Amino acid sequence: MMESTKLDAIARELFAREGCPSISGAHHRDGLMVAGQRAVIAVLEDLISVLFPGCYLTHEVGGADLAACARAVLGKAANSLQEQVRMAFEFACAVENCTPQCQTCQERATAVVEGMLGALPEILCVLQEDVEAAYEGDPAAKSTMEVVMSYPGVYAVIVHRIAHELYRAEVPLIPRMMSEHAHSRTGIDIHPGAQIGPGFFIDHGTGVVIGETCVIGKRVKLYQGVTLGALSFEKDAQGRLVKGVKRHPDVEDHVVVYAGATILGGRTRIGTGAVIGGNVWLTHSVPPGAKVYNQQPSPLIREVDGSWKTSQGPWQSAGDGI
Repeated sequence: MMESTKLDAIARELFAREGCPSISGAHHRDGLMVAGQRAVIAVLEDLISVLFPGCYLTHEVGGADLAACARAVLGKAANSLQEQVRMAFEFACAVENCTPQCQTCQERATAVVEGMLGALPEILCVLQEDVEAAYEGDPAAKSTMEVVMSYPGVYAVIVHRIAHELYRAEVPLIPRMMSEHAHSRTGIDIHPGAQIGPGFFIDHGTGVVIGETCVIGKRVKLYQGVTLGALSFEKDAQGRLVKGVKRHPDVEDHVVVYAGATILGGRTRIGTGAVIGGNVWLTHSVPPGAKVYNQQPSPLIREVDGSWKTSQGPWQSAGDGI
């Protein structure tokens, strides 16, 4: 086993302030700590279990016991989240050279958590619309219970509804940690800043990207591989990226976007009821009710006798060197 003196030397070197740049300050700065990923995820899972106890609680409860169990889980989650939010505010203050460990951070954390818990009933109402949209929009779904427990798109949206509430309260770090947890688990990347209306459904889900300044209306349906992203990034006079500007598209109510479509730009708006076909690339707005498709390709089929045909009929140009 390695000698303790060598371990001490390695530990000191890892957190040395001189020499090569270190990323250790990403978690620790002048005595200030921020919550680790596991702690944030634990709170997130507690909040989800309160919203959907029949799907996420680890033991069976019912009747009056359900309310008591929810109360206990909420109390535990609230205490942990308040501490995490306080640390996040204090860390942000230190980065911005505010007074560290100021009373304001504690007061803000208390207010944020009270607001978060108070918003849970409204979040649940919106999530119920999301779940219904998933159930109604997928003929393979046998029940809403199946949708909640097994659909990655629904899990990603549940996490987003919680993270977005904290993002609106301007909590540093924690909303993004939650959204990245959902990203790693589902393959769906929704920035917590995105504004998404009720009845939202991501079918299959893998590879979906939704940017920070997206605004999505009611009853919108996305398929796998859809990107709602930025067309370009504005820079200041020093060449640094300008933050906080509108970069991502708006999608109005009742829009369907099929697999692999890419929609880019802060000025791009997809009108109500529009349908965007698979693998479409869009950098401009589309009016309400429009249908946007790529030109239908004609695949070549080589049959067993060596002849070539298209999907529409016999291949006419036999001498094309195919």
